[in-house]
Amino acid sequence: MTTVRLPTAASGTIRRIAAWVARGWVGHPLVDDIEYWQTLTDEPTAMEHLFAIFANVLQLGEDGEPLNEEYAERRAATSVFQYCTGPAS
Repeated sequence: MTTVRLPTAASGTIRRIAAWVARGWVGHPLVDDIEYWQTLTDEPTAMEHLFAIFANVLQLGEDGEPLNEEYAERRAATSVFQYCTGPAS
């Protein structure tokens, strides 16, 4: 069986967003004015959802460099915003 490691740039991107979340800062202005930290810590599904969105949106180039890191961060922040504020009317 062949194993493949996640490229350093990609794992660095994931580590950075994990550190932001651990510090209570998602890292995007969209969620600056909402109280999301308690929701993320009280409801593991919300935290899982944030990371799933980020990882599923993130695209890597052939060299393993992230191509759309900011977009993936914005999509993750949008999911947190929607989770905490409810569906748009």
